[in-house]
Amino acid sequence: MVEEVVAPTAAASRIAMRGLGGISTPRRLVEITGDVEERMLISIGEFARVLGGGVVPGSIVLVGGDPGIGKSTLLLQVAMELARNQVVLYVSGEESERQIKMRALRLQRNNEEEGETVEMPDGLLLVTETSLSVILEHIDNVKPALLVIDSIQTTYLPELESSAGSVTQVRECSARLRELAKSSGMAVFLIGHVTKEGAIAGPRVLEHIVDTVLYLEGDRFQSYRLLRSVKNRFGATSEVGVFEMRERGMVEVANPSEAFLAERLVDAPGSAIAVTMEGTRPLLVEVQGLTSPTAFGNPRRTPNGVDMNRLLLTVAVLTRRVGLRLGEQDIFLNVVGGIQVDEPASDLAMAVALTSSYRDVPVRADTVVIGEIGLSGELRAVGQMPARLREAAKLGFQHAIVPKLLRRSEPWPEGIEVIEVRSLKQALEMALMGEMK
Repeated sequence: MVEEVVAPTAAASRIAMRGLGGISTPRRLVEITGDVEERMLISIGEFARVLGGGVVPGSIVLVGGDPGIGKSTLLLQVAMELARNQVVLYVSGEESERQIKMRALRLQRNNEEEGETVEMPDGLLLVTETSLSVILEHIDNVKPALLVIDSIQTTYLPELESSAGSVTQVRECSARLRELAKSSGMAVFLIGHVTKEGAIAGPRVLEHIVDTVLYLEGDRFQSYRLLRSVKNRFGATSEVGVFEMRERGMVEVANPSEAFLAERLVDAPGSAIAVTMEGTRPLLVEVQGLTSPTAFGNPRRTPNGVDMNRLLLTVAVLTRRVGLRLGEQDIFLNVVGGIQVDEPASDLAMAVALTSSYRDVPVRADTVVIGEIGLSGELRAVGQMPARLREAAKLGFQHAIVPKLLRRSEPWPEGIEVIEVRSLKQALEMALMGEMK
């Protein structure tokens, strides 16, 4: 047990209580200009779209993710691009300046091997420092347009008695950087550590202080990464950008649905295509199911990429309403590509994949299945159905099995045949290439 002083000192209290511009003055709403802020444009389209169109001057963005997932690499690429036209200060508390230069040279060399000419920018400044007081002096001297802090857990204020990474230090350092960003117009990117549960380490108030919270997700042993926006004051929330980790760095995936389905084995039992929504973007993913007679007393249920409770619900409905004897089967369910699917629209794809594996009957290769399963075996409608169907038609799918809608807001898109069904049993009969017994 280590004693930690959580009460800030008098100097830190003045920092937290001071207004963003020194002395605050109430102003009439009609007197305040509300022009659209001009953003700093970047060519990394997936990153810009998650931010809402670009980097907003005066904003503070928090990027979290597992160790080794690519946070520092992605922000170094953004810093190198923006440093071609303006001054960017990259502050690292975990790596030396030589290590960062080695990564930058590796990114440059690998891009040149791909046929792209990449010049080392003159406006990128590197410094290894953890004291926020010294960092503020560097900022005052170089006056950057963009500041990158790697990471906020290694930064500390000397006037506070607690150690770096503590609740008090993280809260006060973030508040000081927010005040600096709002008063100077400098954009700030913070890299944050995550806990074992995947949440950003430190006090919850850290996510309330910043303007945008981004999570970089994905399996370390998979090449695909998802940059997910969970809070954004300058754009839509729940947006997602797809990247692929290569030797040349984080490369954006322009058509992620096509990439996730590239290695799909057609006419293989136990495979179904679901259309899930990641923010405003529809993604087509392959859901694989496998059933095998159990050799133990208790059959196993092993999901990867879906919630365990959704899998148990689907198995129970298949057993009770459809008549499949899954109580003596080991069940494995996997979403290809390391994608985490949380919405109920993938229920029907899970049921079709498991039934296909159990019956050893393949699913129609040109068919996508969309729908939520109810406990009575009925199919329920999901949101943004036209956008899902348009994405499926764009990738060449000819048929879509969806719940029957009583009220349709707009006509179905052209180029794909929409088959509306009311129950799970009807959907399985239409999806499988053989008849249900």
